Amino acid sequence: MDGQQSPPPWPSLYNILIDLQPISGRPPAAPGGFYLDNPSDIYKFTLYWTLVFYTPAFMFCGTYAFVNLAFTPESRLRRMLFLAPHRYSAVPTRSDIPLSTIHKAPSHMSEGTRLTRGRSRLRPNERRSRLTFALLVLFVFACCAVGGAVVGSTVLGYVMAGVFKVAHYQMSTWIPFLLGLMQTLVGFLGIWPSVVDII
Repeated sequence: MDGQQSPPPWPSLYNILIDLQPISGRPPAAPGGFYLDNPSDIYKFTLYWTLVFYTPAFMFCGTYAFVNLAFTPESRLRRMLFLAPHRYSAVPTRSDIPLSTIHKAPSHMSEGTRLTRGRSRLRPNERRSRLTFALLVLFVFACCAVGGAVVGSTVLGYVMAGVFKVAHYQMSTWIPFLLGLMQTLVGFLGIWPSVVDII
């Protein structure tokens, strides 16, 4: 592919066997294949494939957290999705625990001691609903998915573009596909606990 030719449209995957057949005596760019030369095109292809593989995994975890936070354990939706056990043991809540009334602190106590003696009546974010908190968690998962994909694709895409350029190779459109898949699988490795944690 010339530097003046336009890049192939994404995804432009082709039959990989044309690159794996015996290559002696053939040109480096196999007829019927699609290749990338420009580093920004390599980055874009890597980003698109990383988003395709990376984002659904994050969104699945974010949706799971959203359902657990937004709906009470007794919710019919959580039971339908098998996210709640059939029976619950009684756990004391704030409404079950009697709170003593706060008495005015004696005047001989310092200001700092008076503030730490009793519980504050106004709590921050007192009126935030479960749904609002669950949506914030889902939004954070979505931002982490996109942010992780952008950072990882930038590093992998431009490093591989440099390697291929220095070696005077043409990058197949299958390489960004494999880079996105590899980045996602490496991310999955971080989920599994290490051997030290198990011991």
